[in-house]
Amino acid sequence: MSLGAERGYQYNSILKLITFKDVERFVDLLTAYSIIAFIAYLIATFAIFSRLFHPQGPNQLVIMSSGCIAVFIHTLLVHHLLFIQSNEIDFNLINVVSLVALLISLTVTVMALKYKANLLLPVVYGFSGVWLILANFIPPTIHLLPDNEQIMLIAHIIIALIAYCILIIATLYAFQVSFITHKLKSKNISAVNHLPPLMQVQHQLFLILAIGTFALFISQLTGFIFLDNLFSKENAHKTVLSIMALLVYCAILWGHYKKGWRGHRVLILTIIASFLLTLAYFGSRFVKEFLLS
Repeated sequence: MSLGAERGYQYNSILKLITFKDVERFVDLLTAYSIIAFIAYLIATFAIFSRLFHPQGPNQLVIMSSGCIAVFIHTLLVHHLLFIQSNEIDFNLINVVSLVALLISLTVTVMALKYKANLLLPVVYGFSGVWLILANFIPPTIHLLPDNEQIMLIAHIIIALIAYCILIIATLYAFQVSFITHKLKSKNISAVNHLPPLMQVQHQLFLILAIGTFALFISQLTGFIFLDNLFSKENAHKTVLSIMALLVYCAILWGHYKKGWRGHRVLILTIIASFLLTLAYFGSRFVKEFLLS
């Protein structure tokens, strides 16, 4: 039996165990979770934008309360999406993007408890909230992992997703560094009063970038060691793009610590690397699950 036929058989087996009312109730629950999380993300985003340049700054209690509620509901939603059965995980594209959005939102929310993140939170919360609503209108697919590869493949995927989330956060930090630098050069001090100091953000940027690059290297290493099909016809482009992204991230770190690179050059290279990594992780999945389905 081919892999596609096997997955189709698994999907049909799942559907036979679920009645129409169960499906309807499940869909209604997911929709409710999406709407509640979206509203909470929206409240937090509005609370930041409405007082971003206010002398007293945004209301952190409203932001953190709404953000934590949104992340909690988002977590429940992702759990229901991923675990369609107790022993199987559905790694379709919608679920993976929802998981990535959750991990980034959770990480930035935790960071905001200690550091000022008024520029990062609206971007992260805005994307997560809008995605949760849009996901309700995207036709669902299913992507179950083969049992004989499941443990190592899941480990590889988890490390890769963690690396991706960290590196996307680093990209957001690069934008924040560029924004603060621009405002300081134009002597618009009021625009950065409620933002962290430039040197602190730069230090955090390269620390996060180093951690993310190391995690990406580990994900590539585990792939080469434990997976046999990295350079198969369907995975070769993903592997090549991931390696290209890794090399660009390494070049950024080398350039910073050896040549003193920072500012606009780091931002451009980080965007290029993040684009390559996004294309590697999600480009082929989008084509296969939606354009060719």
